[in-house]
Amino acid sequence: MNQTPARIEPDAETHYHFVTGRLAEAALREVVGEIATRITLRYSIGVMPITVAALMTPRWLLRHLSVPPEADAVIVPGYLSEHRDELTSAIGLPVHCGPRDLRQLPEFFGSRGVPDDVMASHDIRIIAEINHAPRLSREALLERAKQLRADGADVIDIGCDPATRWVGIGDAFAALTDAGIVTSVDTFDAWEAAQACRRGASLVLSVNASNRDAAADWGVEVVAIPDTPDDLNSLDATVDSLTRRGVPLRLDPILEPIGMGFTASLVRYVETRKRYPDLEMMMGIGNLTELTDVDSAGINLLLLAICQELSIGSVLTTEVINWARSSVRECDLARRLVHYSIHHATPPKRLDESLVMLRDPKLRAYSAEVLERLASEVRDHNYRIFAQDERLHLISAGLHLSDPDPFRIFAELMERPQAANVDAGHAFYLGFEMAKAMTALTLGKQYEQDQALNWGYLTRPEQSHRIARKPSRRGRDDTTET
Repeated sequence: MNQTPARIEPDAETHYHFVTGRLAEAALREVVGEIATRITLRYSIGVMPITVAALMTPRWLLRHLSVPPEADAVIVPGYLSEHRDELTSAIGLPVHCGPRDLRQLPEFFGSRGVPDDVMASHDIRIIAEINHAPRLSREALLERAKQLRADGADVIDIGCDPATRWVGIGDAFAALTDAGIVTSVDTFDAWEAAQACRRGASLVLSVNASNRDAAADWGVEVVAIPDTPDDLNSLDATVDSLTRRGVPLRLDPILEPIGMGFTASLVRYVETRKRYPDLEMMMGIGNLTELTDVDSAGINLLLLAICQELSIGSVLTTEVINWARSSVRECDLARRLVHYSIHHATPPKRLDESLVMLRDPKLRAYSAEVLERLASEVRDHNYRIFAQDERLHLISAGLHLSDPDPFRIFAELMERPQAANVDAGHAFYLGFEMAKAMTALTLGKQYEQDQALNWGYLTRPEQSHRIARKPSRRGRDDTTET
């Protein structure tokens, strides 16, 4: 992911000397000038005799760097982060490695950093259901259970088939137990529940008037539910029956889908907590994520927040529908975020961005003046791609193409003299990068050439796709630089 390095806390007494290359000078002056309007910032800017700052090496920088006597600290580009100690020792002043993208400098000089323990703790357990488990082979069942556990599930719920009794249920639970997997069984069939509990299940979902008399024989905890979702009195009767028989239990008043009494069902959770302030509770959140045409992450976080506030200690989720295919991971992140938020009485904003996936938290655009100056100063034939203001920009020596449509940009490029340098590899590279840029424009994401788009915790890091060019007249290789 494109992450901002550890922030520094500027003070009015410190003079910061920023180091950059020629092409980034105008953009750096603009960004630092904006920072200086927000905070008291004493600074100077040193422009090195190099076009692209990313190409600076520590040895080269030390040969060309001239630090003004009033400077107290030096800010170098983030590409030099692994050489910070070496530079600090050689320069004799504290050296800070800023972000690789200078547009992130406002965050770099922002407020106090996020505490390290934001995502460290949680107290909600995730029960992840495997639906239609009898239809899976033993190997597939074990593999799926292990994957859900790796994603953050605490208990693997084995869903039975209501239409057919699962004769081999005992052997399946024995195999899961032998693999060290904590399980629950999802069935109203008292025989199936008994067989599963005898072979390792630690929880039965669910119990109401139809099967509560058998629950005392299972020897495990059960989830008590109402006979019908809107009948809390029937839940009271089941709680009373189970309590008298000494059966450990947790309560689930049943979350209803939107259009079928969703808000009323939330009210029932509040009412149930009032009636039973000391009993464990569970919420089956899959009823909402699986039955709503929307990406599941936001729904999961909101429902986990409700559970945290009501001290509902477990949630039941599943990953059947494609838009909820990552619900277990989402719930694991969400439970940590809401735990910190509620226990520290702070909104879950600017704490962790793992669940910000579709759009980016913030967009950082260059001004039109900076782009024009960049286009006028570029002297090499490497291609630089920018995506902002609903347009794509392709910049190279003597070239600045801009259009909302990448196909039109490429067609126009092919009519220019620069097209002589575009071989099949570069055409593929440009197509790949402009496709990413177009995706960023469509969704409202930050595009950085040669870097992966930020999809939150789903981000797949990219290796550099820079392509070697033919040797130039000076006999050295050029590469496609960002």
